[in-house]
Amino acid sequence: MSNFVDEFVAGVEAKNPAQPEFIQAVREVVDSLAIVLEKHPEYRSAKVLERIVEPERVIMFRVPWMDDNGEVQVQRGFRIEFNSAIGPYKGGLRFHPSVNLGILKFLAFEQVFKNSLTTLPMGGGKGGSDFNPKGKSDAEVMRFCQSFMTELCKHIGPNTDVPAGDIGVGGREIGFLFGQYKRIRNEFTGVLTGKGLNWGGSLIRPEATGYGAVYFACEMLAANSKDISGMTCLVSGSGNVAQYTCEKLLELGARPVTLSDSGGFIHDPEGITTEKLEWVMDLKNVRRGRIKEYADTFKSATYTSIDPTLDHNPLWSVPADCAFPSATQNEINGKDAQNLISNGCQLVSEGANMPTTPDGVDVYLKNKILYGPGKAANAGGVSVSGLEMSQNSLRLSWTREEVDERLKGIMKAIHTSCYDAANEYGTPGNYVNGANIAGFLKVANAMLDQGVV
Repeated sequence: MSNFVDEFVAGVEAKNPAQPEFIQAVREVVDSLAIVLEKHPEYRSAKVLERIVEPERVIMFRVPWMDDNGEVQVQRGFRIEFNSAIGPYKGGLRFHPSVNLGILKFLAFEQVFKNSLTTLPMGGGKGGSDFNPKGKSDAEVMRFCQSFMTELCKHIGPNTDVPAGDIGVGGREIGFLFGQYKRIRNEFTGVLTGKGLNWGGSLIRPEATGYGAVYFACEMLAANSKDISGMTCLVSGSGNVAQYTCEKLLELGARPVTLSDSGGFIHDPEGITTEKLEWVMDLKNVRRGRIKEYADTFKSATYTSIDPTLDHNPLWSVPADCAFPSATQNEINGKDAQNLISNGCQLVSEGANMPTTPDGVDVYLKNKILYGPGKAANAGGVSVSGLEMSQNSLRLSWTREEVDERLKGIMKAIHTSCYDAANEYGTPGNYVNGANIAGFLKVANAMLDQGVV
């Protein structure tokens, strides 16, 4: 079976040159599925794996827009509609200069399995543009979003494809995108999630990914008769996911001590308290400042700039009990993972998408720490997006407490699915295998039911 896996991944790589993130994601999933394919030859004979790694549809388009100086700018727009076996395509839009076809295919592929785990009827997709909203005026962002949606609206809809926000796409961008969709299609439908609360959005949606990563960590600890209260926690990033990870950690009695951005990280041994977190939210969400300013304001903290030429990130050398990587993909390599474990880390719950490289994951598994991979641990965001879709369909709004309780229940169900699948296929405690297997089985069985399509 290992020969089959190697040959299969080599074939995918040959078809998708210069897409390392996508190949990395495929390799991680297929490695886990070797034991499933051996036990269920029907998946191999029906070529389910060959079909599941090919997107059902890739849409790529130009996005011309005019800046405030009257200059015409041209970006690339993408939407990857990867798999709709269990529901309409669902996944975020990312506006960032790093966006390219390979990164979006990796994200969309991961989204298929993540959405499958949520218990909600959602397929997997992803999209975005190489547009950078940072430093742009509201008028420039609006003109770009309107141009982007003018093309995208031809391919999406509440029963076809429901995009959401991601890096660079927050409430402002979702508002402009929704307004243009409504203008062109002349319909008020739940075609996007992450909307404003007074026009179809859901409570807890901004908090959901961070809250969910903490809830998943709590489930892993509970399965081992442990509790997160009193634990010291490392959090990377300082955006939406990191902020609400810290908020939930504080609520449950844990002590977050780090935050970061692209320049470096702060370490506050006294802990990032509720008051300090409110300051960070104002810094990042309102003033759009740099995390370095935290150390200038709070003398209990130190700031360390990150040298991109280093072979490790010193943030992951800070002693702690738990780590919540919440910034971006591949931020923890093998050396970082070893540094975490050497400094007492016993749990990693991923708030970002694929923040750990394959050699880092190998270190986690070899040392048998509690490791929640992103497709399971950060599924809270898309789960509440799914709950927003349900509220839109019902023309209802649920209370904050009701949505939070549903989110907690979904994260508990995801943990149970991963835990049980890992046990059933002979790798107890391996949440990587558990998440990949549980996510795959639901999608694969739906594909078998629907024939060769």
